[in-house]
Amino acid sequence: MTPEAVIQITHAAMVLIITLCGPLLLVAMIVGVVVSLFQALTQMQEQTLTFVPKLGAMGLTLLLTLPMIGHALSDFTSMIIDHIIHR
Repeated sequence: MTPEAVIQITHAAMVLIITLCGPLLLVAMIVGVVVSLFQALTQMQEQTLTFVPKLGAMGLTLLLTLPMIGHALSDFTSMIIDHIIHR
């Protein structure tokens, strides 16, 4: 395997990680900020108030992005298989 191929596979893997985790992390961050702002405004310091909305929003985001995740994983897997076959 050439160094160029290794760099290409590593780059594709990093882009795949960002593609898969990015939407979930972004939604968790936005919901966390909104809930924290709500808690600061109302002075409610309930632990489950931060956990439950994040869990629900991330679950919904995961369901909405599942086709994109499957497509990205299948593209990456086929690229790796092509590298193995054409070696």
